[in-house]
Amino acid sequence: MPVAVGMIETYGYPAVLAAADAMVKAGRVALMGYTSCASGRYVISIRGPVAEVKRGMEAGIAAVEGMPGSAKVESHYIVPNPPENIEAILPIDYSERSEPFRT
Repeated sequence: MPVAVGMIETYGYPAVLAAADAMVKAGRVALMGYTSCASGRYVISIRGPVAEVKRGMEAGIAAVEGMPGSAKVESHYIVPNPPENIEAILPIDYSERSEPFRT
């Protein structure tokens, strides 16, 4: 079964929290982690079957867009079935912390 990676960049920490919550509740995905990338911007990544990642991403984007205030989605992207060389370089591979939640 192909496994995809989905990433959402948000503005504001409450936005990344809302996106993470919505994504793991909407689809059978594993939360891989989040990173602060620049002054108030955060990137969150998930992994799982392609259809589930798409469903999770849609829910995460909708959750952030529905928030009041300055929270917003800066960008988002889905990589269906990433090759091993990308997994070796970027922090998107399953780790000891995320392995128990692997789908």
